[in-house]
Amino acid sequence: MPQSRAGHPVEAPAPKLDTSVPHSARVWNYWLGGKDNFAPDRAVGDQVSAVFPEIVEAARYARAFLGRAVTYLAAEAGIRQFLDIGTGLPTADNTHEVAQRAAPQARIVYVDNDPLVLTHARALLTSAPEGATQYIEANVRDPEKIVREARKTLDFDQPIALMMLGVMGHVEDPAEARSIVGALVSTLAPGSYLTMSDGTATSERVIESHRQYNESGAVPYHLREVADFKAFFDGLEVVDPGVVPLGQWRPKDGNTAIVDGYCGVARKP
Repeated sequence: MPQSRAGHPVEAPAPKLDTSVPHSARVWNYWLGGKDNFAPDRAVGDQVSAVFPEIVEAARYARAFLGRAVTYLAAEAGIRQFLDIGTGLPTADNTHEVAQRAAPQARIVYVDNDPLVLTHARALLTSAPEGATQYIEANVRDPEKIVREARKTLDFDQPIALMMLGVMGHVEDPAEARSIVGALVSTLAPGSYLTMSDGTATSERVIESHRQYNESGAVPYHLREVADFKAFFDGLEVVDPGVVPLGQWRPKDGNTAIVDGYCGVARKP
């Protein structure tokens, strides 16, 4: 059983890898130009992008947001612990790479329940010697398990950055989604941060593209109304520039392109 640099075992995969149906992590990987995807993933990726060509740009803006947000949290906010739920497949500038670039002692716990992601756990479990990484196989609907396992690597008495990028769309009911996020935030110490992004129902084309995606056999992804997405941050101190469209959160090049999807970073008082 592989182990992290922190010495904790990586859980063995429970579900069998099924390459006959598309999976959101692999479709996302395809849109980002990765190689960890299969024919059904590419087929649905092409189907969605035919209806909504901006999806590829949105995927890249979402990835860029991860880099900018983690850099802010590690370099400016002083965060040294990250809980990244909905890890997805490893690509360039994963959370631990960005965080440890600014703070080599940063500790990162990744959470996902895709068997293919688990097979790549060794790639995720690389760390600067001063820090640590760990991978947990768990469903976002089981916050109790996530926190219990994350405590093996992270100190919940100290601030933690909770990363939930592109994952809550898999929970259809807005109230259930808020309950899950609220349960996770409630375990965090004051001074912790919630960082989120998700697809939003902000254009007819993105709505139609996701309708087709949800009929493909993949695990459905439900677009949020903007108001419902902003509600995740209720009771927290939202960091400038606020809860904004992907591409408008502290862009490095001054390009404030608007794509379907919102993001935000907020501090727990």
